[in-house]
Amino acid sequence: MPMEKKAEIIIVGAGASGLAAAIQAAREGARVMVLEHMEAAGKKILSTGNGKCNFTNRKQGIAYYRGKDPAFVLPVLEQFGFEETLRFFEGLGIVPTCKRGGYYYPASGQASSVREVLLMECRRRKVEIFYGIGLRSIEKRKGKFLFHTKQGEFESIACILATGGKAARKTGSDGSGIPYIRGFGHKEPVLVPALVQLEGKQEFLKELAGLRTEGRIRLFVEGEEAAADTGEIQLTSFGVSGIPAFQVSRYASYALLEGKDVKAQLDFLPELEKGQAKDRMWRRFSAYGEGKTAREALVGLFADKLAQVLLRQSGIAADKLAVRCSRKEVGRLVFVAKELVIDIIGTKGFDAAQVTAGGVDTGEIQARTMESRLVPGLFFAGEVVDIDGMCGGYNLQWAWSSGAVAGKGAARYLRDSC
Repeated sequence: MPMEKKAEIIIVGAGASGLAAAIQAAREGARVMVLEHMEAAGKKILSTGNGKCNFTNRKQGIAYYRGKDPAFVLPVLEQFGFEETLRFFEGLGIVPTCKRGGYYYPASGQASSVREVLLMECRRRKVEIFYGIGLRSIEKRKGKFLFHTKQGEFESIACILATGGKAARKTGSDGSGIPYIRGFGHKEPVLVPALVQLEGKQEFLKELAGLRTEGRIRLFVEGEEAAADTGEIQLTSFGVSGIPAFQVSRYASYALLEGKDVKAQLDFLPELEKGQAKDRMWRRFSAYGEGKTAREALVGLFADKLAQVLLRQSGIAADKLAVRCSRKEVGRLVFVAKELVIDIIGTKGFDAAQVTAGGVDTGEIQARTMESRLVPGLFFAGEVVDIDGMCGGYNLQWAWSSGAVAGKGAARYLRDSC
C-alpha cells in the first residue's frame, strides 16, 4: 500500500504560480509539497516569450490586466510587483535584461533558465515535488485537506490550487482543476481562450496569407466597439493573428460563446486620419500617378497582395490608370484601407491560446492573501483565477505575484492555526 504523505502546505500544480507559491511558503518556514500531474514542472514557462521568457514588464497597472474585476490585481501587485519580481529572480541567479522599453527577459535568452532557477530554489528549500501524481479528488475533513491520488493519500493543513486554465493542453494546462474548484463550493468558472488567433470567413484571407504589416484592429460586438490594439498584424489563410489580434481575442471569445455577431475592422493606415489619408492618396493617384496603373500607384505603400485586395474591395480595376480614378473612387479605396471588415466566426481554440480568460470568481477570493472566502485554508494562484493579462509578460507577472501572495498567505494561515 502506498504510504500516506503529510505536509503543512500542499500545492496542486507545478507551473509558474505553483513554484512561486512553493518557494515563498518554504521561505516562511512551512513544509511544502507540490503535486503535479505532468512528468515535468513548469512546461508552460518554456514556451513563453517565444522560448526566451518575457517574465515581467516595467509598465504595470490595472490597464494591463483583464477579468470581471481587474482591480483585484492591485493589492496583489502592491505586495509582490515588478520590483519584487526583479529582486526575486536576481536572487535566484537570473540576470534581467530589458528590451522594447520595458519587456524583461533573462540575459541567457532561455526560458529554461527561469524554470531551472525556480526548481533549484525548490530543492534548496526542501520542497518535494511529486510528478505524474494522478490526483483523483480533494476534500477537507476535520480541518485537514485530503488528497486522493494514484500514488497514495496526501494530507495538509493548507492547500493552494495553482492548476492553470485550459490553454496549451500539451503543457498540462487542461482544465483538470475545475472539478476541485466546484467541489469546494465555488462558482463554475466560464473559461474561454485568450491571446489567440481569430478566424474569419472572407475569401480574400487566402490571398493575404503570410502578410505582416503594421496596422490597427478594432473589434466590434453587435456593432459596438469592444477592444482595439495597434501593432504588427499577421494575416493568415484562416483569419488574423499577431499581437493586436491576441490582445482583443478574449472579447471575441466571450462574444462568440454567447452567439453574438463579431467583426474585426482592420486599419492599414493607422497613423493617418481619414481626411489626411484621402489627401495623400489623391496626390499619389493624381500628381504622382501619371503613367501608372492603380496597382502600380500603391507600390511602396502596401504590399502587392494587400493592394490587390484593397483595390478589388473598392471596386477599382487594378489595371485602370491611376490618373483616371475619380476622387470618389480614391475615397472609397481609403475607406476600405482604413476599415477592412472581417467577420469573426471563431478562434483557434485553447490548444493555440497562450492563456485562459475566466477562472475562480475574484469576488470569492481575498486579494490580500489569495485565500478562498468560502473555505478557510484554501488558496488560489495563477491562471486558475479570473485574471488574465495582455501580451508583454503580464500573465507571468500575475503568476509570480499571485503565487507569492498565496504562498505567504498560506504560511500565515498555518501560524494563525497553531
